[in-house]
Amino acid sequence: MRIGLLGTGNVARALARGWSAAGHDVLLGSRRPKERTDLGFPVEGLAETAAHAEVLVNATPGTVSVDLLRSIGAPALAGTLLIDVGVGLSDDFTELSHPNDSLAERIQESFPRTPVVKTLCTMDSTAMIAPGDLEGPSTVFLSGNDTEAKRTTGRLLTDLGWPPSSQLDIGGLTTARGQEHFALLFMGIANGLGSHTFNINVVPRASA
Repeated sequence: MRIGLLGTGNVARALARGWSAAGHDVLLGSRRPKERTDLGFPVEGLAETAAHAEVLVNATPGTVSVDLLRSIGAPALAGTLLIDVGVGLSDDFTELSHPNDSLAERIQESFPRTPVVKTLCTMDSTAMIAPGDLEGPSTVFLSGNDTEAKRTTGRLLTDLGWPPSSQLDIGGLTTARGQEHFALLFMGIANGLGSHTFNINVVPRASA
């Protein structure tokens, strides 16, 4: 697939590596593409990246994501699956910028003709593309209102190394709040472990 990644930071570059290795055509989108020519992947402007993509990935800081998407424009995003991996956090990582809802919901509200799926925001970029390097199986969550959009997202997660058994569909887009709000616990766990590379696993009750 043609995957456009909005952003050029650690997350966007990691996902570009993972999906490129799986055979997808990846393009990074930047507000200043001429200054980002050393990333090992092609870089274009945000609008050009959106026009190229069959699937868009929001890997921009959650505090600015909606404004950046608005700069592209709703018509250009209409009908394109948007996978949102962003979280809005304060500069000191202690407060959420969307404490009563989620970035994913605000994106969906602003772009009603763009199916939004929330995933991969409960881990760091290393775990996103190498879940097999962790000490055991772990869980990646999907939130969204569009069944087909979640199905496509699930296939792309599989291409990153997440088997269907590790993927947990937790419901509509309102459940993205739980994914994003986990960021505060994530920071605490990272502090306790002394590392940001870890993930959580949902362990159900044993069958009777």
